[in-house]
Amino acid sequence: MVSGERVRLAILDDHEVLLDSLASWISANATDFDLVLTASTWLELVHSDAFPTDLVILDFQLREAVSIEARVRTCRAAGAKVIVLTSLDTPEVRQRAADTGVAAFLSKTMPMGEVMDVARKVMGITARPRQPRDWRAPVGESGQKPKLSAGEAEALSLYVSGLSTQEVAEHMSVQYETAKTYLRRVREKYVKAGRPASRKADLIRRAAEDGYLR
Repeated sequence: MVSGERVRLAILDDHEVLLDSLASWISANATDFDLVLTASTWLELVHSDAFPTDLVILDFQLREAVSIEARVRTCRAAGAKVIVLTSLDTPEVRQRAADTGVAAFLSKTMPMGEVMDVARKVMGITARPRQPRDWRAPVGESGQKPKLSAGEAEALSLYVSGLSTQEVAEHMSVQYETAKTYLRRVREKYVKAGRPASRKADLIRRAAEDGYLR
């Protein structure tokens, strides 16, 4: 890489909430990378005008029937280096990825700061900008996980899965106002914990951080 040149980065992961969290963290904390493409499907990645990029970070396993060998071979043929970032971590999977010629195989349990340090090494970057927090860590000052009642936790899980407030009420067999109150209390508790979630996108991120996603 030319000194001072930002790395054009793409991320492929079919878990859209995690994809959003990864993108948000990189945009805020890894300023030496230019995140030009995020995709939740293989076709979305390769059909994008932004492809190929300098580096592609992708999950090993997708819902699509496109093998890791085919995906890595395509990226490399287009001139992109590939890092596999996955929760599927076994010796067999590592060896299969290594045989494709990936630049690195990383577990999703790694802090994002360490993931991007590996990415810098792969791309020959030595400078490291300040990285204050991991993408999985709570971002509020107190950093606490609010204590939700059973009803609040169920309403949150249903709501962030894509249901409307009315659909949450129907699924829980409660009145609309009751479901609305559950969700209002969830937001209030996140505010008190120093982790406000006024928008649905923020609430989805909090649910992902605290294990409420189904």
